[in-house]
Amino acid sequence: MATFKHISSKNADYGAAEQYLTFEHDEFTMKPTLDGNGRLVLRDDYRISSLNCGDEDFAIACMRSNLKYGKNQKREDVKSHHYIISFDPRDAPDNGLTVDRAQALGEQFCKEHFPDR
Repeated sequence: MATFKHISSKNADYGAAEQYLTFEHDEFTMKPTLDGNGRLVLRDDYRISSLNCGDEDFAIACMRSNLKYGKNQKREDVKSHHYIISFDPRDAPDNGLTVDRAQALGEQFCKEHFPDR
């Protein structure tokens, strides 16, 4: 069974959201994990998708979308929405769930619930 979580953010630094998704972070402090040379540690595996953004960089696509629709121009405006769909680890052996299948289910959910966005 999947768990669904929504996080809204007023942070206009869209690159920070992408960095969180691509690099390891301490689960308690939320600070990036650094290697012995002080460099960010890339996550072993991650998936990033966007809906109707084409091939643009994530941060640029967010800024362009805000300008196009005249949204998120004020400091207090919510700048982004982050949706997390977490699956029970037992779904892998019990239901044949793979990372790619979980990604496909998430993308399907977004297409159905956020049409034309």
